[in-house]
Amino acid sequence: MLRRWEDLPKRMQNEAVRPYYEQLQKKKVSLFLKRCIDVSLSSALLLFLAPVMLLIGIAVRLDSPGPALFRQVRVTQYGRQFRIFKFRTMVNHADRMGTQVTASGDARITHLGRKMRHYRLDELPQLLNIFLGDMSFVGTRPEVVKYVREYTDEMTATLLLPAGVTSEVSIQYKDEEKLLADVADVDEAYIHVVLPEKMEYNLKSLKDFSLIHELRIMVDTVIAVFR
Repeated sequence: MLRRWEDLPKRMQNEAVRPYYEQLQKKKVSLFLKRCIDVSLSSALLLFLAPVMLLIGIAVRLDSPGPALFRQVRVTQYGRQFRIFKFRTMVNHADRMGTQVTASGDARITHLGRKMRHYRLDELPQLLNIFLGDMSFVGTRPEVVKYVREYTDEMTATLLLPAGVTSEVSIQYKDEEKLLADVADVDEAYIHVVLPEKMEYNLKSLKDFSLIHELRIMVDTVIAVFR
């Protein structure tokens, strides 16, 4: 459920956020059902996919030195920080070796990691994040803290709801790594070009929020992965 306006973080209490907040206030029942779906579906998938996730974890450990899981601080609803769970697709401690955005041809990506990223298998552990309430199946992808600090007032409206595993942006920018392949300064390009473009989709989805729309995005995501 949404917090009261006066209980939002001060940074989010701005006039650019207010229209999105007022629109979501009218969708309280849908937001409650959204959470119910997140809990029930994530718990069922965690049980069903547990053997598959165990095999993937073993494969990651055998493919390259390091842990099977990668955990990183990201930002979710109301600017709260949490640790996201992912299967490791890059060499151990890759986050200390360069930018936090991945470009196509990044030498830090492992052989197995490249295949997992293509089919989004690396994101299966986020089912636990969904169950815990850190994330939702559909919503704005959680950014690292340094990029959230670059949000405009309007962009902070995306923090009204939990971060998501997939979204319209995830489908449209499925090949985001290729967009940044030949860029001299990846961070600069991401903050000033890619992020604003992605936020246009995120803000539109927030304004048009409905359970039907979210279910369609989930179906479209599955289709996009296997296309």
